[in-house]
Amino acid sequence: MDLQLRQFGFDPRLVDFLLDHLDFSDETDTKAHHAPSRAYVRDSKAMASTYADILDYPDSYKFVVDMPGLKSEQIKVTMEDDSTLVVNGERRRDKDKDQKEGVKYLRMERKQGKFLKKFQLPENANSDDISANYVDGVLTVTISKRPPPEPKKPKTIQVQVSSLGPETQAQAQPQIDELPRNGLDSQA
Repeated sequence: MDLQLRQFGFDPRLVDFLLDHLDFSDETDTKAHHAPSRAYVRDSKAMASTYADILDYPDSYKFVVDMPGLKSEQIKVTMEDDSTLVVNGERRRDKDKDQKEGVKYLRMERKQGKFLKKFQLPENANSDDISANYVDGVLTVTISKRPPPEPKKPKTIQVQVSSLGPETQAQAQPQIDELPRNGLDSQA
C-alpha cells in the first residue's frame, strides 16, 4: 500500500509516519473478532513474499531461502514442536540516518519489512542436527535425516499339535455353565 501512495505523489516521510502509527501489532477491536488480526495478515504476506527451495538429498534436507539485504544477526532460525522449521528476519530502513543526511526517496521498490517462512518437516528429519549458513542474501538450512528403522524380522511361532481327538477335546474343555461367576453361584 505504501508503494501505491508514493506513486500518487505523497511525501515518503508522511507515508512512513502513517504506516508506523497505524500498524498495530494485535487487533484489539472486539467488533471485528471474525476478521483476521493485522499480525496474522502481516505474517501471511511475509510468508507469501519469502521465496524458498526445498532439496531432498540422500542424507539430509536443505532449505534455501532468499533473504536479501539482511545481516546474519537479523535472521532467526527456530524449531517449533520438533516438527516445524521457522525462518524469519526483518529489514527496516534507517529513518533517523536518512533524515540526518537529508535523503529524499524518489522511488522505493526494494522489499522492506518482515521475511517469514515455515516448513513442516518430514518424520525422518533429525531436529537435533541442524546447521544454517547465510551467504550473499541466501540462507541455507541443512537438517540431517535419521537413519531408516531396521525392518522387523519375522517372528516364528512353534505350534504344538495335541494328540486328542475331537471327543476328548470336548470333554477336556470346561462348559461355560460350570465356571464360577465371581462368587455369584455360591450365594444361590
